[in-house]
Amino acid sequence: MGRGKIEIKRIENTTNRQVTFCKRRNGLLKKAYELSVLCDAEVSLIVFSTRGRLYEYSNNNIRSTIERYKKACSDHSSSSSTTEINAQYYQQESAKLRQQIQMLQNSNRHLMGDAVSTLTVKELKQLENRLERGLSRIRSKKEIELDNENLCIRTKIAEVERVQEEANNMVSGGAELNAIEALASRNFFGSPNIIQPPPTSYPQHDKKILHLGYVSVEIEEYILPS
Repeated sequence: MGRGKIEIKRIENTTNRQVTFCKRRNGLLKKAYELSVLCDAEVSLIVFSTRGRLYEYSNNNIRSTIERYKKACSDHSSSSSTTEINAQYYQQESAKLRQQIQMLQNSNRHLMGDAVSTLTVKELKQLENRLERGLSRIRSKKEIELDNENLCIRTKIAEVERVQEEANNMVSGGAELNAIEALASRNFFGSPNIIQPPPTSYPQHDKKILHLGYVSVEIEEYILPS
């Protein structure tokens, strides 16, 4: 037959309670020893009886173990405190950002003319001033952009006019050259000024007029003395 389970509660009988304490104390000390040997763990056990007697076990100096325990507890509490502080800080920052986002969204809706029924007269006046300042800045920016575009267009027009003027000068120069060449060829072949009259020492001469198309040419015949 196996051992029966007992109810875990305070033993009212003093004698039985003392006997149970001694048995379980020895078993607890034995288990602490086995744990330290088998698992190479640093184990310290402190037990006070109801009469105030101290029972302890430690595989190391019990004071150093206690100091190590205190340090571990302080480090854990510090890390926990730091984590809690960081969590609180980020929660506060998150709440501030959400509030700012909400304010910006409301402001944008007000600028668009939405949700203005809940605004007071003072808030409506402030909104009107903001809109007027925004329109003034927009008009100023638009005027600057239009001036820049006009300047660019005038520059392009002047460039086009300059190119056209150069082209016209080249065309007129070529026409003048052609006219000069045509006039020179006419003078060479048909002008009486090309043929110089003979010396005036010849006394006799006759003039004949030849009609060649629209050009009349006078030809002088000089009769040489015999």
